[in-house]
Amino acid sequence: MAHGLNELIALVIALGMLAQWLAWRFQFPAIILLALTGLLVGPILGLIHPATDFGEAGLRTIISLGVAVILFEGGLNLRAHEFKEAAAGVRRLVTLGALLNFFFAALAAHYVGGLSWAVSMVIGAILVVTGPTVIMPLLRQAMLNRRTASYLKWEAIINDPIGALLAVLVFQYFVFSGEDGSVPGVLLSLGQAVGIAVLLGGGGGYLLARAYRAAIIPEFLKSPILLAAMFAMFALSNRVQAEAGLLTVTLLGIVIANMRLPSIEGLRRHKEYVTILLVSTVFILLTANLKPNTLMQLDWRALAFVLAVVFVVRPLAILLATIRSGMDWRDRLLVGWIGPRGIVAAAVAGIFAPEMVAAGYADAALLVPLIFAVIFVTVVIHGLSLGRLAKRLKLAAAGPRNGVLIVGGSPWSIDLAGRIRDLGIRTLIVDNSWHRLRPARRAGLPVYFGEILSERAEESLQFQDLGHLIAATSNDAYNALVCSAFTSEFGADRVLQLSMGEPEDNDRKGLAAGVRGRVAFHPDATFEELWRRHYEGWCFQKTRFTDSFTYDDYRAVAPPESIPLLLVSPDHHVTLQSVQRPLQPRQGDVLLSYAPYRAGPEGKTENRKNSGDAPAPQAR
Repeated sequence: MAHGLNELIALVIALGMLAQWLAWRFQFPAIILLALTGLLVGPILGLIHPATDFGEAGLRTIISLGVAVILFEGGLNLRAHEFKEAAAGVRRLVTLGALLNFFFAALAAHYVGGLSWAVSMVIGAILVVTGPTVIMPLLRQAMLNRRTASYLKWEAIINDPIGALLAVLVFQYFVFSGEDGSVPGVLLSLGQAVGIAVLLGGGGGYLLARAYRAAIIPEFLKSPILLAAMFAMFALSNRVQAEAGLLTVTLLGIVIANMRLPSIEGLRRHKEYVTILLVSTVFILLTANLKPNTLMQLDWRALAFVLAVVFVVRPLAILLATIRSGMDWRDRLLVGWIGPRGIVAAAVAGIFAPEMVAAGYADAALLVPLIFAVIFVTVVIHGLSLGRLAKRLKLAAAGPRNGVLIVGGSPWSIDLAGRIRDLGIRTLIVDNSWHRLRPARRAGLPVYFGEILSERAEESLQFQDLGHLIAATSNDAYNALVCSAFTSEFGADRVLQLSMGEPEDNDRKGLAAGVRGRVAFHPDATFEELWRRHYEGWCFQKTRFTDSFTYDDYRAVAPPESIPLLLVSPDHHVTLQSVQRPLQPRQGDVLLSYAPYRAGPEGKTENRKNSGDAPAPQAR
């Protein structure tokens, strides 16, 4: 099909975003939909031919730059406090674990897959990689505890450049002749790669972070300059030693992430958006570039090799590598099972396969389809089993992510937390006043004493079973700041703050809509008004809807000034009321509302008085 380059790029980007949206909508691994999309528009329908449309050199450049951005963004998400919590295990996973994975995968490729030693060892090196582009979404869906998640996240991001570099060294040893292919030559290449990564990634990242702190670079240029510096360091590193750029950009991301820059969250968000776009584009191009005749070459030995990688190589390597590492046996079991491969493995295979075929290794033509087969199988099996296995091992939240985080320890918010707990939903109250938290502690409610926006809170709190936030302090600007900070964690529709008492959308002198959370409950539900009503004896009411008592029936008998707060469905799904998104109760749902004390319809509505008189409100 004839088309211009503009149409090709637009088509690939559009299809990538559609696949990402469908993956989010139906809770399915995005990489599978991206791969299926690439196969559909490439080998099956023949709509695009990336190697022809972009040229071999152009396609390789696009893939290399895309992988560089992906690893850099991965490095930005590695934080020192997570490493400290899982340090011993992570060190084993990225050293001994990587070597054992390489060794066992190479053995399986040779003796099970029937490949030559050269191709087998390149495959073994590539399979050291576990894909962060797959792991990160899986971790968000599975709600693992932070320690277990840290093992998988650090291994995936650190091992990606290590696996790519190892593949380069193995390739260099077998393909190149003379000094370049000797053992001293390989060791020299390794030393050059590590040296240039430390110099440019570590040193360059430190200097760049210092420049940001010194305000030498204006805010609007920070993200573009960081991206430009990353590309420059990547290209320069590769100039010195092939594929050293991947190690450099990963180290650059780690250094920038741990320099405590005030604008680091904004930088992370920008790079995450770019990464999603690149992952989608690159993966579609890689799968679209597969040849139908190559896919048909996969036989029973290829299937046996893939199964050996999934069920023998990875579990055995991790279990041996983590002996006496201090890791909990449940963590060892889960990490040994979960090892999905992703875009970096596919990209490295796509780069080396043609060169090995040209060098005389005919079976290298199977390199790309074999790696894609491993990707498909591991993503599907591990994606579908991670959540179930983690819950069975008690390494993840047992139920849906529906807990409510309440910031602000007022008497009203403490009573609200108690009532939510009575509905079987986890709550956590956060306040920086030990005195304000005293009633909550007496009531046996979970509390956190400290500043919710501090690094200590980020290191200490476990958010895997919390899915909603209510900013309920007396300071409207602080509430907005908290909502802004947690929007990326919970989602914009799950981050609410108390009303500021003004028609916010029309108040040009108030806080801009873009920096606020959604307005919780009702326009009149300000901190001061809720405090006053609490003092007047208002109470929380629980109402269950049935086929004979609907929401319309409730509204007919409820006090007109009552405020709906939240719904809990029969499967414990929580929905908070906001001004922008009113509740829509259904049969079987339980409504929690706030209303003047009165007797409700028997069997339908249950009152709960507040905990007593309250002192005057205090400013935060």
